[in-house]
Amino acid sequence: MKAYIASLQNALILIAFGLWGYFGSDTPSFTSLIPAAIGFTLLILNHGIRKENKVIAHVAVALTVMVMIGLVKPLVSATGRSDMAAVLRVSSMMLSSLVAMWVFVKSFLDARKNSQG
Repeated sequence: MKAYIASLQNALILIAFGLWGYFGSDTPSFTSLIPAAIGFTLLILNHGIRKENKVIAHVAVALTVMVMIGLVKPLVSATGRSDMAAVLRVSSMMLSSLVAMWVFVKSFLDARKNSQG
């Protein structure tokens, strides 16, 4: 899988599930829009990732790591509330981010290997 495709899929999942978390809640909190905002930012950066701009790719990786770390507390909270819809939503966003990060790291390593030999 190409890095820009993994990042695009991650961005769309973050946007959709972040909006679902906000609009699907009885007591919506603006913090549930943070993944959607990061997803939107990743969507904007996707053209640069596709063009293999290293700086943009590294910014996208940093945002992906930040959102993964930032989703730990909502996952713990959702688990504590036994809110299975929220657990599924947050777990999906974390898994998507993990896959995107793995694809990015693999593409960075492949690029380094190709430039050395």
